[in-house]
Amino acid sequence: MSDTPRPIVLSGIQPSGRLTLGNYLGAIKNWVPLSASYDCYYMLVDLHAITVRQDPAVLRERAFEFLALYIACGLDPARNVLFVQSHVPAHARLAWVLNCYTQMGELNRMTQFKDKSAKHVDNINAGLYSYPVLMAADILLYQAKAVPVGDDQKQHLELTRDIAQRFNNLYGPVFTVPEPMIPPVGARIMGLQEPTKKMSKSDDAETNALYLLDSPDVIVRKLKRAVTDTGNEVRYDINEKPGVANLMSILSATSGESFDSIVDRYNGQGYGKFKQAVADAVVACLEPVQAKYNELRSNDDYLRGVLRDGAARASAKADATLKRVHDALGFIPE
Repeated sequence: MSDTPRPIVLSGIQPSGRLTLGNYLGAIKNWVPLSASYDCYYMLVDLHAITVRQDPAVLRERAFEFLALYIACGLDPARNVLFVQSHVPAHARLAWVLNCYTQMGELNRMTQFKDKSAKHVDNINAGLYSYPVLMAADILLYQAKAVPVGDDQKQHLELTRDIAQRFNNLYGPVFTVPEPMIPPVGARIMGLQEPTKKMSKSDDAETNALYLLDSPDVIVRKLKRAVTDTGNEVRYDINEKPGVANLMSILSATSGESFDSIVDRYNGQGYGKFKQAVADAVVACLEPVQAKYNELRSNDDYLRGVLRDGAARASAKADATLKRVHDALGFIPE
């Protein structure tokens, strides 16, 4: 057996809203096989979540819900480090240090801050502004080589790379400079009512998203109401037929059927039969996930144990990096 350390992958999701089919097909499902080649760290980023006001009871429940869904979707706690961000104090400690190595002009250019400020005009707080610095700390603490990112996070990862290189240029090779791990083409699932926008777990419109814990009846109802167009032609055309293209992506991702096969099977038959096929495939895909979730969610002791173990394993890695940072800066060792 080789003693060469395996590269590290890190990603996280805010425990707010509800996990969607898009989160599963676009992120979590792609994470599962990575543990064969990488040391994988997946966190629930509750510190990031409070940049927007949260109901404390709901936030706590969502953290347990998301953890149970992570495991139900295939993330084995024995092969992956699953933890809550706030359980590892090094995140907040490194974030302060990195704030001192991040330029105001860099943060002023972050488009997500502008978007969220427009959405939450009554709560434009300093945490929302420095959110990308905490994200940089999340990544750099674990010396992550690869970070699965969507289009909305590419700018933050570029800032993380800039901060790491700036710090390394001053103090030597303290941080690994991370590379993006782009999800496979076709994994981007769009909203059912707004098929030109990504399906969101925090969507205000209940009918726009398919949630991992939706019942079969709810899934069928939402898909029957999904936006298509006035025709009956089933073909993949994002520009001309975004609604149909999105449903084809969902059907292909959940059933494994190719686009060509879907076109041959349903073109010209009307959208009713096509939508029912999508619903059947989604229900079948989520049935084992929901069954496993219900088993896990009824065992709080097990979930708390997973989080304790995950925090201990994550802290061992994070604290080692924080010590290197403190040594580089000249802080007195603890």
